[in-house]
Amino acid sequence: GVDRRISTAALTLGAATLGLSVLPLLPATTAAAWPHLVISMLLHILYFNLIAETYTLGAVSLTYPVMRGVAPALTATIAILGFGEHLGLGGWAGLLLISFGVMLLARRQGNHGEGRALLLAIGNAAIIALYTVNDGFGVRLSHSPVAYGIWTFVLPAFPTSLILLRGRLGQLFTTGNSWRVVRNGFGGGFCSVTSYTLALWAMASAPIAAIAALRETAMLFGLLFAWWFLHERPGQRGMVAALVIGIGAAILDFG
Repeated sequence: GVDRRISTAALTLGAATLGLSVLPLLPATTAAAWPHLVISMLLHILYFNLIAETYTLGAVSLTYPVMRGVAPALTATIAILGFGEHLGLGGWAGLLLISFGVMLLARRQGNHGEGRALLLAIGNAAIIALYTVNDGFGVRLSHSPVAYGIWTFVLPAFPTSLILLRGRLGQLFTTGNSWRVVRNGFGGGFCSVTSYTLALWAMASAPIAAIAALRETAMLFGLLFAWWFLHERPGQRGMVAALVIGIGAAILDFG
């Protein structure tokens, strides 16, 4: 879409609509999980708004690898400082590789807008790390991983859309080619709900760090898709940087 805010609002509303159609068929989440869902809602409102601003200012091939690659490093930092976990030699090597990859991407940016987009992407990586840790604990208390995952999209959808569209939801249907906006919203919403719910389902019985590492391989697919479908050209530096970030994320969580 031409307007990233409208596209993001359509995605969140599409995801929520699909989620609401499925929730009545699923076991209810436990009361113990709801504090985590409230925190997740607030974090996801920030996440979706930062996504829209980031993609408005910078290319997907620049910002997406940073958001997905820096998040595991920040997740490890939260685990070390907040939960007293130990980071071994492989973990520190992963952190250094991620930092090096981000610096390569930062040197690739060609204008002030992309520099600001890079900062927003790093900020959103912190949000991703926080909601990943929060939801990893929340889903284990829920006794209904699929329902928990769907609620993380249903709860933030309306407030997120109001903020993105400045309170004018009618923009979704008055913008040019509104059918395409709605279609892409449902398509993107389906992919988002399915992918994150699968990740949370896995976190319910497997280590959060390991699942997070596998999930972050999405950055390499994202870079390729930006190249093929959005016709962005990240260049040799961008490709190498994304690969370095991906390797660093894998070493961080598996090393």
